[in-house]
Amino acid sequence: MEQVTIEIRGEHVPAVLALPASGRGAGVIVVQEWWGLVPHIRDVVQRFADEGFVALAVDHYRGVETTEPDEAQKLMLGLDIGRVADDLAHAARTLVARADVEGDGVAVVGFCMGGGLALLAPTVSDDVCCSVAFYPAMPWPGYAPDWSRYAGKSALIHKAESDESWAGPSITAYATAITEHGGEAIVLDYPDSVHAFFNDDRPEVFQAANAQAAWRRTVEHVRGCSTPRNGATGT
Repeated sequence: MEQVTIEIRGEHVPAVLALPASGRGAGVIVVQEWWGLVPHIRDVVQRFADEGFVALAVDHYRGVETTEPDEAQKLMLGLDIGRVADDLAHAARTLVARADVEGDGVAVVGFCMGGGLALLAPTVSDDVCCSVAFYPAMPWPGYAPDWSRYAGKSALIHKAESDESWAGPSITAYATAITEHGGEAIVLDYPDSVHAFFNDDRPEVFQAANAQAAWRRTVEHVRGCSTPRNGATGT
């Protein structure tokens, strides 16, 4: 894994990039939780590379990380959704333009806050062919994706049972909107699951069985979402 920068509207934005052992693969963008681009997210980037993908994560907080929930909430709510949309679109264009990335589109996978942003990604870039959202949070007043841009694209949503009361109705509404606009939305429930069950850096919430099942389904979904270029077979 290496530290890189992506130029977005004249700003050099920090990011991390990991390549597969083969040197080539389909592209995946990983979107952080509200904590920032922390070691857990970097580990997910590397895990995708180990699965044969070219994986990238942009630092949407521009170098800020925290372990304090109150600070994390402030950082999340302070995000400029328009700027993040630019981050995602430029990251997707950067990956698609790379010679070592196979396929005409990339997947975007996110967690919590990043899950909500992953769902947004296909609506802001034609280079994004699918999204995977782990227990998505979408708390921003300006969060209003153009679901019509999901036509021919797909979303996989891993829903935590503990989130049903506050996120369940929104997830249902978004999945319905995606389907109504010609996309595919798959919502998977995990019985007795808690928010952030995939985060193995947080033993108080990590659930190994649910995490393993969600990871397997995520990799399968991402493998199937991009179209190879020039006869390439992908991962």
